[in-house]
Amino acid sequence: MSSTLAKITEIEAEMTPTQKNKATAHHLGLLKARLAKLSPGEGFDVAKTGDSTLLSNLAGVYSEVAAYEFPTLTTVPGVIRHKGAKIQLLDLPGIIKGAKDGKGRGQIIAVAQTCNLILIVLDVLKPLGHKKINENELEGFGIRLNSNPPNIGFKKKDKGGINLTATCPQSELDAETVKSILAKYKIHNADVTLRSDATADDLIDVVEGNRVYIPCIYELYIIYKVPHCVPISAHHRWNFNDLLEKIWDYLKLVRIYTKLKGQLPDYPSPLVLSYSRTTVEDFLGKDHMLEDKDVIQIVKK
Repeated sequence: MSSTLAKITEIEAEMTPTQKNKATAHHLGLLKARLAKLSPGEGFDVAKTGDSTLLSNLAGVYSEVAAYEFPTLTTVPGVIRHKGAKIQLLDLPGIIKGAKDGKGRGQIIAVAQTCNLILIVLDVLKPLGHKKINENELEGFGIRLNSNPPNIGFKKKDKGGINLTATCPQSELDAETVKSILAKYKIHNADVTLRSDATADDLIDVVEGNRVYIPCIYELYIIYKVPHCVPISAHHRWNFNDLLEKIWDYLKLVRIYTKLKGQLPDYPSPLVLSYSRTTVEDFLGKDHMLEDKDVIQIVKK
């Protein structure tokens, strides 16, 4: 592990002073590919600064609270109810700088990668610095926050070399850079289609194939201009309604009510579906898009 970390440090030291432009894009792409190959796949912890208080007050579940960082050492589950849905919250041990390089507790990464939404409570004294540390550590484990998968087609083949097709102008990637990056993965025959202005990082993410794209909400105890942020006070239970609405929107949930013929809809117990699976076909085998609060009547034959 120490030799791997030394190589990572050496590559990062070479990348830092290198200016990013078209002349250096090829070299930086190679360095990023080498870095991605070396990055360890364990040693992860998730953001902390007041989330134990938030879980305790929001879900009514006790989680260790203290006036110092990292009081939580294990995963603490809780459930909140909103708009008839049960939403599970997990209070995870806190992230530390260098977690992506193997520092800290390693078992949490599997939990974070399977979440539908990540909530990060930012330190009120250093919100932007804290935000950057969390994003860097999560990105080191292949977790991409508030972003979509790169619009890149990639298919390996048995022969024919590297065939690159770009449907729009590219500012960073060219045929030589793409071939060099793929060569680091010992890929010499593949079809690559760039459908947007892609970067070397985008191509590496597609080739690695293990990235996860998760929406994220930042929580801050002051009003601060941070994208995807909700100002709250966990201690005073301030602005919880806005936070719950934001969670609902980012999870993209839809409530579907069912009713039997001649009876009122079952409003207290809706079926809660992901917006990506809201056709009647998903529900009853019919091709019709469902919207939030739609009612489906069930007729027994």
